[in-house]
Amino acid sequence: MTERMHLHSAVTATVLAALLLSACGGSAEEGAELNEDDYGYGAMENFEAGDTFVATEPLSFSLLYRDHPNYPLQEDWLILQHLEEEHGVSLDPVVAPLSDYEDRRGVLIGSGQAPDFMPVIWPGHEDPFIAGGSLLPVSDYLDYMPNFTDKLDTWDLWEEFDNLRKEDGKAYILPGLREDPYHQWTIAIRADIWQEQGLEDPETWDEFREQLEVIRDEYPDMIPWSDRWQMNATLNLVGPSFNTAGGWGYGNGLRYDHDAEEFIYIGASDEYREMLEYFASLVEADLLDPESLTQDDEVATQKFASGQSAAISTNEEEMQGYWEAIGEAGSDAEVRMIPVPAGPAGNVVEGGGRFDVGLVISSAAADREDFLALLQFIDWLYYSDSGLEFAIWGVESETYEVGADGERQLLEHVGIKDFNPGAETHLSVDYGFYNGVFTHNFGSDTELFLSLMSEEVVELQEQMADKEELPLQPNVPFTELELEQVSLWQTALTDYVNQATAQFIIGQRSFDDWDSYVAELESRGMNELLDAAEEAHQRGQEMLEELEE
Repeated sequence: MTERMHLHSAVTATVLAALLLSACGGSAEEGAELNEDDYGYGAMENFEAGDTFVATEPLSFSLLYRDHPNYPLQEDWLILQHLEEEHGVSLDPVVAPLSDYEDRRGVLIGSGQAPDFMPVIWPGHEDPFIAGGSLLPVSDYLDYMPNFTDKLDTWDLWEEFDNLRKEDGKAYILPGLREDPYHQWTIAIRADIWQEQGLEDPETWDEFREQLEVIRDEYPDMIPWSDRWQMNATLNLVGPSFNTAGGWGYGNGLRYDHDAEEFIYIGASDEYREMLEYFASLVEADLLDPESLTQDDEVATQKFASGQSAAISTNEEEMQGYWEAIGEAGSDAEVRMIPVPAGPAGNVVEGGGRFDVGLVISSAAADREDFLALLQFIDWLYYSDSGLEFAIWGVESETYEVGADGERQLLEHVGIKDFNPGAETHLSVDYGFYNGVFTHNFGSDTELFLSLMSEEVVELQEQMADKEELPLQPNVPFTELELEQVSLWQTALTDYVNQATAQFIIGQRSFDDWDSYVAELESRGMNELLDAAEEAHQRGQEMLEELEE
């Protein structure tokens, strides 16, 4: 091992005493110090929050590029040209198609051929690659990422970041950061029907049920609600209002009861049962299509577009698809998104909603003589105000202009979404901007984030802003050995919960059978999982206390 493969240790006023770090996958405490003679090639001196990164020497970094079919990668994109010409950084994409992105990422990391950095990875998805030493413990290098840490400070996000730390006390992912939570999942309704019946946006799920009853009675040929995504989106967005989780938000099945100061298993909880009973009552009353849990998305969309249903789950991107489907059906139906109603737990949303998809860095990147420059570049592009504005809006006078009122506006020949429809060029397709590979799903300050959103989405954020956030779910840092057993329990439990959830909702299984259902969960390791979670949680709390000392 050469001298360049060692990162030198240091002690700072705000972090733990640092240990020597082997760049080939070893570990270190926070505050690892980079010797700029070995690692500072191309880096800026005194790089601070708000500075625009410009390499002092030409640099080239590889990245795993998720190639989206709606805006396939083009080598002559303005974003790539500008990064090279104005910032001294050439990006060398390792291309993986959207349909195969996660598998391709796993193969590259597992084979030791990972690019320097890999965007578009959700927190938690880095876990399988940590034990092998393939990913950089990014929390060791936060002193070199002033924009990232400035936003953690300014937006009070340190607690959420500490939740990303693993059993060794380190975090291996740089998440997307948002100033405010982004609420994109909700229910789309036939606005014309609601208006015709004199119905306002429902304030509670019980009121929504009453409105669906009106639709059923007034439109006997229509099923009021026919859902898509096998109801995974709906159970996810409804869960917090019942103080539980479901669907895509079910995760590992663990939920911390802050009042009782203990973990509960979601699928066995009274709150989860109450949520399922709500949806089961809708099916029984012919208000919710029982096929919602099995039908293809296209089928659900066509039911909504053709007038066979009046409500469906949605997000900002899918709204455009609904409008197009309605137009193809020759209908003049009107559609709008409603704010998520309140439930038994109150007018609440899940806590910790300000992190989004992020990126990981290959541990091999720490061998590079331009490692410090890589950290500075990532910090500028993904976390600085100027980098985020560049990645989203492009280059002033080439893709957008700033008016006398200080508002950004796309130039007439550039369009995206509903902005400048019919424009000659597209901001993403033709220039590479507004691209999740370079923007962490557009995580940024609220003004910038909403600047290219539709009026309807902006209105939805305003409507949801008054909701109370539930307490943040705590960190459960299982060890590698624990994870092997825990994953077996979780798989067996989650598979059974998913099966039973559908059965309870569509009426194939009576809630009188709930006790036997819970007993089956116990036989599949539920209590053992809860015990392991309690132990890991306690260990994690002690780890965080040590970090604060």
